Amino acid sequence: MTMNLQAPGMSELKEQLDRLDLSRLPRHVAMIMDGNGRWAKARGLERSVGHYEGVKSVRRATELSSDLGIEFLTLYAFSTENWNRPQREVDILMHLIGMAIQQETPDLVKNNVHLRLIGDIERMPKEAWDRLHACEVATQHCDGLTLTLALSYSGRRELTRAARLIAEEVASGRLRTEDIDEQALASRLFTNGMPDPDLLIRTGGEERVSNYLLWQTAYSELYFTDVLWPDFDKPAYLDALIDYQRRERRFGKTGDQIKATTKS
Repeated sequence: MTMNLQAPGMSELKEQLDRLDLSRLPRHVAMIMDGNGRWAKARGLERSVGHYEGVKSVRRATELSSDLGIEFLTLYAFSTENWNRPQREVDILMHLIGMAIQQETPDLVKNNVHLRLIGDIERMPKEAWDRLHACEVATQHCDGLTLTLALSYSGRRELTRAARLIAEEVASGRLRTEDIDEQALASRLFTNGMPDPDLLIRTGGEERVSNYLLWQTAYSELYFTDVLWPDFDKPAYLDALIDYQRRERRFGKTGDQIKATTKS
């Protein structure tokens, strides 16, 4: 694939793009968007301002993923634990998420980006849910980048839900216990039909996965950066992709085995 370096905002990225092997990009990138509140606090602003600025980083990450031909981008937008934040902040976040997606819908359609939602979506306020669902419907025909928002999401709850579904099917006789394997569980996760993330990026300086895609990231490469999410621009994203390409993904094999497979 050849990128259009004449596109707005791309020329200054040429040096980094020259270092990137476009044939070895991750199919699926997951991100934990951390640092909005601290970004605002450091500037003497309300936390909500950090969330508004963070929307710009979502747009940049989506644009670059789409331009590069990455197939899946999954963003941790709101965890089940986030419901415990001050009610005013939760209300602002819900309104912002809904409004931002509504405003971005025409561009998502134009750029062939399909929006997908995962998590306990029924907990979302109706106003936000209606806007999100409208975008999901409007982009369902798009077959470029799949942009997935994890909302009211918990990795442990997702696994518990999958186990419950399996137990119900066994109890009803629709599934035999001997047919329960990794694929049986994976097919009952919210991410059914998506490949596991090749790369998990977390901004904001913390180095943990925070109950995010616990099953799916078993073999993901982890990349932690001190950059706060509102400052996570396209060069910062490219730094993560370049770092990813320096790594040897062995999946339990030896380095020699991987090299032999690559040569063949």
